[in-house]
Parts: sequence; structure tokens; C-alpha cells
Amino acid sequence: MAELPSSDDRFRVPVIDVSHWATSSAAERTALATAVDEAARTVGFLQITGHGIPDRVADDLATAMDTFFSLPPEEKRALCAPPDVNRGYTPPKAEKLSLSLGVSSPEDLFEAFNVGVDGTAHPSSALPTAYFPANRWPAPHLTPGFREAVESWFAHAGGLARLLTRIFAHALGLDEDFFRPCTDRSVDVLRMNNYALPDGETHVERDRMGMGAHTDYGIVTVLWADRVPGLQILGPEGRWHDVLPEEGALLVNLGDALARWTNDRWRSTLHRVLPPTDADGRLIRRRSAAYFHDGNHDAVISPLPGCVPRNTEPLYPPIAIGEHISAKLAGSRALRPNEDATRESARLLTATDTADR
Repeated sequence: MAELPSSDDRFRVPVIDVSHWATSSAAERTALATAVDEAARTVGFLQITGHGIPDRVADDLATAMDTFFSLPPEEKRALCAPPDVNRGYTPPKAEKLSLSLGVSSPEDLFEAFNVGVDGTAHPSSALPTAYFPANRWPAPHLTPGFREAVESWFAHAGGLARLLTRIFAHALGLDEDFFRPCTDRSVDVLRMNNYALPDGETHVERDRMGMGAHTDYGIVTVLWADRVPGLQILGPEGRWHDVLPEEGALLVNLGDALARWTNDRWRSTLHRVLPPTDADGRLIRRRSAAYFHDGNHDAVISPLPGCVPRNTEPLYPPIAIGEHISAKLAGSRALRPNEDATRESARLLTATDTADR
């Protein structure tokens, strides 16, 4: 069911099998929820197996990403959106993820393509376009099958994310449907990443990040990634650790919303991606796709029952999920430092910039 970190000093991301959650006995559910709670308190990352997403869906996504990212730069740039619209294409060196924490760094190397819940496609739902803007799909003749493959992955990853919120609620001693009213109109986004250099550049500059250090903004992230080194997460002792997903596993990490809801009982863990390079400093292929299940834009995050010790103040003031996400995106995409991330930025600024290689 679950493989927890060993008791020695090695840092490991727990592997948790969720395949039998729906049919498990009460005792089995309690054991799995306990393992999730342990991982959420100590690591903030999990490796999920038994997720039920067919291999072909992941294979089709990878093929679709390769097709899109191999397009000529002018075709991709035609799909760029303004910084406040979290859709479309982002070229290399256009974002600084660390500014979502208010910490400046050189521009990140990744290029990305974002899609999400499209409020304009559901006029009867009255979803505000500020949080649910229209998607910008590439022309079908340039990327045959791209939209179908991406939408299939979006649906499967979203199903897993919603299952995880039920498991999370159980692990926190809440009703399994506790998060449903906060997620029935969730601001969900899929960000497909490719690590690339701008045209004309052949080697990675010193101190350049593939993706700068950050925490994720919402409730939970479901990550598909190549088994290529680069991803690092910050351990509770303040040191960076390399992480590779197990074969067939999806990496899952908690976002700021859960950290704030639990008053930091659960961790929204800092992570980053080093540029994947060969021995000569040339960038090698690394792809990932992060499904962000962020919650309703108007859901207010305030501490859950029992998460604030008696006679103490909460670590964070109440905030609407949409407001929090907007401040984070203004940092990473619009390059306006986020001033509401002092606890997260303090962890980054005191981190030891070495890893356990």
C-alpha cells in the first residue's frame, strides 16, 4: 500500500498505492491515510501508483508535447498570452518562478504551454474569465492529435487530483467530501514544460535554473515527468535533494492552499529544476506536465479545525484562493515580486545550495 521513508538519513519520497481506495476496508483506508499524513507532514511530496491512468494516455501526451515544442519559434510565439492570462505559450527565459516567492534570480530556461478550464466554453456556468480564460490551441494541421491528447490527460489527471482530495480529507480527520464545495469550480491548469535554450544559444549559463525555486499555489499538483535528473525538493533540514519518479509513478505535491488550511501541519514544499545537461554543458531533453488542482477562485483559505494550537494565532491570514494565485502569477509571469510569501522565501534564502548527489 505505502512505502515510507527509511529511518536512516536518506531522503525518499514515499510511494503510495491508491488503486484500492474505493474498495478498501476501514482499517485499510486508515492505514493509507496515515501514510499520506506522514508524507504530507515530513516531505510534502508523494509518488502515486495504482492511479489508473493508462500508459497510452501518458504516451499520447508525451508525443503531443514533442510535436508542439518542435514547432518553429514563430509558430509557438503566435500563441503567447499577456502575463496576466495563464494560457498559451511561454518561451525560454520569459519567467522567474522564484519571484512568486519575492526572491529574484536569473530567468528560467523552460518553455511551456498552458491550458485550463475554459470559462468561455461554458457560458451558463458564469465562470469569470479572469480565472478561466479561453485556451489558445495550436492549429490542428500543425499539431495533429495534440488537443485530443492534452484534453485526455487533463481529464485523467483531474480525476486523480479529486480522488486525492478525498484521501487528504480522510487523513485530516474530515468528511471525505469536505473539499468538494471548495473545488467544484476549481481553477485547474495543465502546464506542459520543455527545457530549452533560446535560438542561437548552445550552452547553459552559470547559475541558470531550468525552473527556479517555488512552491505550488493551490491544493495539489499531479506531475508527469521524464526520468531525467533535474528535479530537486528542499528537505525539512534545508538541503536540496534529487528526486526521480519511480517507473510508472506520478509525483504529487501539496500546494500553498493545503499548507495554509493546515497551518503548516502539511508542507507546501519548495522545489526547483536544475538544467538537465550533458558533460559538455549542453541541454538534454527533459519534459514534464504539471496538473494544478487549485480550488475555487472564491474559496477562502483559513485554518481547519484543530490545526491552530490553543492560545496562538494562525500563521497565515485568511485569503481567497484566486487572490493568492494572482499574487503568485504576478511574480512568476509578470515579474512583479510577490510580497505575501515571507515564510516561503525565508526557507529558500536559508537553504543550503548543495544536493545529495
